[in-house]
Amino acid sequence: MNTPLQPSGTLPWWEISNPEDVPSPALLIYVSRVEENIRRMIQAAGGTTRLRPHVKTHKLPQIIEMHLRQGIDKFKAATIAESEMAAAAGARDVLLAHQPVGPGVERFAELNRRFPKTKFHTIADCAETLQALSKAAQHAHVILSVLIDLNVGMNRTGIEPGPAAADLYRRLCNTPGLMAGGLHAYDGHLKSTDHEALSRDARSAFDRVLKLREELRAAGLPVPLTASSGTPTFPILAASDPEVEVGAGTTVLWDAGQEAASPDLKFEHAAVLLTRVISKPLPGRVCLDLGHKSVASEMPQPRVRFLMDAEPVFAMHSEEHLALDFPLDAAAGLSVGSVVYAIPKHVCPTVALHNEVYAVREGRAAERWPVTARARRITV
Repeated sequence: MNTPLQPSGTLPWWEISNPEDVPSPALLIYVSRVEENIRRMIQAAGGTTRLRPHVKTHKLPQIIEMHLRQGIDKFKAATIAESEMAAAAGARDVLLAHQPVGPGVERFAELNRRFPKTKFHTIADCAETLQALSKAAQHAHVILSVLIDLNVGMNRTGIEPGPAAADLYRRLCNTPGLMAGGLHAYDGHLKSTDHEALSRDARSAFDRVLKLREELRAAGLPVPLTASSGTPTFPILAASDPEVEVGAGTTVLWDAGQEAASPDLKFEHAAVLLTRVISKPLPGRVCLDLGHKSVASEMPQPRVRFLMDAEPVFAMHSEEHLALDFPLDAAAGLSVGSVVYAIPKHVCPTVALHNEVYAVREGRAAERWPVTARARRITV
């Protein structure tokens, strides 16, 4: 467990002094720990200049403002709503790292028109998207910055670095209404717990991006941005190239899954689920109000790590319930109504399940923050 930030002699860092004010299930955000994680992100990246944190993890303007106070003003987003939320909170520069399609194309153009003080970018991996973005840009009388999305091994989106990608980039440079913004490459498939192996794989994947970038520049084409990295590789890529922007996201809240996957990264858990015992139907069986609707369920159990000495066996998980089997002596210490704290395995989709979070200051749930960008649409 990470070292507590609270002074010794107080409650454990995760326990709040006013649980009676918090309906369960709830997500608690520990403000001082978020601020500490931002400081650690800056240190790991070698400064703020090339940090482009992903806002999909938290979806909160208050956390955007915490980044801004520490000098980070560029962000990555996965949706139009997240992009709008970041801009409204004061972000100078936002990359929508999700190829817009359908009405999303016109919405991205409108976003640029609606928030002229923020520089927006998006990504594309095919000529069809460039054509659609060009049409929307000209209709809205804006210039849209577009990065070519490269597939460096995740095989989810993007075009492989090589001649076809170079041809697409040249096409981008000559498309009306569009500006060549650079290259985007997400390496989310790289998750080795062996730091040396992870470093080797990350540099190998990224070498193809650098090679393409230099070929494009040698041909006289502008490549302003090179945006890359998931959370595991962000310090590696930040150190490997003086231009690359790194997009750590989970680092701001941290979770049990990322801690296990990236043992070399040292961040503080800053998001904790508060849940309560709602029934004890069998000897040793304890049922919590922590169903699929309050914790991300796309991964195998355990989907949370409980902050307690006893280690339960996960028995049943449904929409509103999580049933656990404890040793009888441990179950005896939990009564109906008991408060239990847990760290989610995957915090990003867990945040998206909550309409609001509770901001914890000095051990007390002090404020309620609406999760603004969990919406698919804010105003644009």
